[in-house]
Amino acid sequence: MNEAGGLRHPASLRELFSAFTWLALQGFGGVLAVAQRELVERLRWMNREQFVELLAVSQVLPGPNIINLSIMFGDRHFGWRGAVAATAGLIAVPLVIVLVLAGLYAQFAQVPQVAGALRGMGAVAAGLVLATAFKLAATLKKSPLGMPTCVTIVAATAIAVGWLRWPLVWAVLAMGSLGYALAWRALATAKSPR
Repeated sequence: MNEAGGLRHPASLRELFSAFTWLALQGFGGVLAVAQRELVERLRWMNREQFVELLAVSQVLPGPNIINLSIMFGDRHFGWRGAVAATAGLIAVPLVIVLVLAGLYAQFAQVPQVAGALRGMGAVAAGLVLATAFKLAATLKKSPLGMPTCVTIVAATAIAVGWLRWPLVWAVLAMGSLGYALAWRALATAKSPR
C-alpha cells in the first residue's frame, strides 16, 4: 500500500516476518547495514530520517539494537503481534543456523584456516558498520545540531570508546546526554520568538 511520500508499509504479519527473516539471513557480522538497505531502499517501509530516528532509540535501550528496532517497527504497524512477528523473523532461522555452526565450530576450532576465516569476517563486519554510517551521514544535515557538532560528538564518542577505553554504557550515557542537551537547546532557541 502506498502512503504519503511514496512509502509503503507491510501488508501482513507474514510479509513482516518474511522481510525480517530475509534481512537476518543477509547479515553476516551484524544486520544493521542490511536493515537500512532492506527497510529503506528496497522495501521503502521507511525513509532514511525515520530509520535514523528508530535506530537512535534502539541504541539507547538495553539489548541488541536490531532486536529493539524490529520490536518497535513491528509494533508500529501491527501492535504486539507485529513486534513478535518481526522479532521472530529476525531470530528463528538464524538461531537454527548458529546452533548448527556452533556444533561444527566446536569440532574444528583448532584448524588454522577456521581461525583465519573468523578474523577476516571481523574486518568485513567493521566495514559494514562504517559503510552504513557513511550512508546515513546525510541525514545529519537535517539535525538541529548541524553537521559540525554531530561530527564532533561522533569523534568524541569514538575517542572515548576506542582510545580511552570507556565502557560502552558510560560512553552512550555521556555522549547521548550531551547530544540530547545540545539538541534540546538548539530546538528551544529555534522556537523562541526573537
